[in-house]
Amino acid sequence: GNAPPGVDPEAFSWFQTVDTDHSGFISVKELKQALVNNNWSSFNDETCLLMINMFDKTRSGRIDVYGFSALLRFIQQWRSLFQQYDRDHSGSISFSELQQAFSQMGYNLSPQFSQLLLARYSQRSPSPNPSIQLDRFIHICMQLQSLTDAFREKDTALQGNVRLSYEDFLSMVVTRML
Repeated sequence: GNAPPGVDPEAFSWFQTVDTDHSGFISVKELKQALVNNNWSSFNDETCLLMINMFDKTRSGRIDVYGFSALLRFIQQWRSLFQQYDRDHSGSISFSELQQAFSQMGYNLSPQFSQLLLARYSQRSPSPNPSIQLDRFIHICMQLQSLTDAFREKDTALQGNVRLSYEDFLSMVVTRML
């Protein structure tokens, strides 16, 4: 069949391949089977769920061909950014590359915080130099943006700090978890 109006024919073709149960929708499981990092590892479950939720207009836990087409554009934009920050072209982002990426994206984060993110999101391996793949880079950036937006809602004077009750903090985090 032909691609519906507004859907890239290549995205439509890929949608039909990824929709293994032919339901007309892509689930988290189907998406995970379709997406790979530069090292050929599958995308992480959490990242796939985050992206499905972002493009799932019906809140059904799956996306249609329009959502899938938008998701592919979204991933391509992130892949392009990832490649820009992967200065040594290793296929993953190292600590120094992550620091530079955050800085260029306008985040003023300490090396300690970047190290914490790297430790939390790098692939579990005995490597002395942990790094992150595309899926985790997307995940970190989406969460940072979401939490930054929540913080800015409270930091109306743009001072870089706010006073919050514990429950306000929890509400802020829970409502931003995509």
